[in-house]
Amino acid sequence: MEDPKTNSILDEGNRLFLQGKLVEAISYYDKILIDNPQHLSSLNNKGYALSKLKDYSAAMKCYDAALEISPEDLSVLVNKISSFRKQGKFTEALSICDDILKNNPKFNIALYHKERILFSMGNFDESISCCNAILDDYPENGDVLFDKSCSCAMLSKNDEALDLLEHAISQGKQYKIKAKKSKSFEIFLDNPRFQKLML
Repeated sequence: MEDPKTNSILDEGNRLFLQGKLVEAISYYDKILIDNPQHLSSLNNKGYALSKLKDYSAAMKCYDAALEISPEDLSVLVNKISSFRKQGKFTEALSICDDILKNNPKFNIALYHKERILFSMGNFDESISCCNAILDDYPENGDVLFDKSCSCAMLSKNDEALDLLEHAISQGKQYKIKAKKSKSFEIFLDNPRFQKLML
């Protein structure tokens, strides 16, 4: 049974976390972990807060401790993938994605990380395959449409890239801003259709 006192400390830690008060949030997670070093949510949330503070080695210790308790915990595994990605450790991140997807081939959060990792590694065709798997279920997902557009641009599939970019922008104006800053679209700076999309 969850202890009500523990729950209220955890809630306070999470509230501070959401306010961006990461160091204070960690102090609340630590209060729980002193009494209960195997408290899964506290380990995971502390790891996530540490990762946000770019203290990746301490974050990884939290995730690894949590995975010793619950090796299949998807939330912890996804946070670990994210930490590896931020450090540029793409092979390690990809390995966890693939392990998750063996048992949960439609787990879109893992697919989403995988398509971004593959893009970072220059595997644009494989990245597109992951995007397609997500878009099968969520054809209007602006983030994935945008990412697929970037991969198509890198493969010089110009018309497809611009079609996807237009579709992404129809989901939200933020994709127009992202496109202006993205290196993937530098090849289109003189392209009239791209210029029109950026208006």
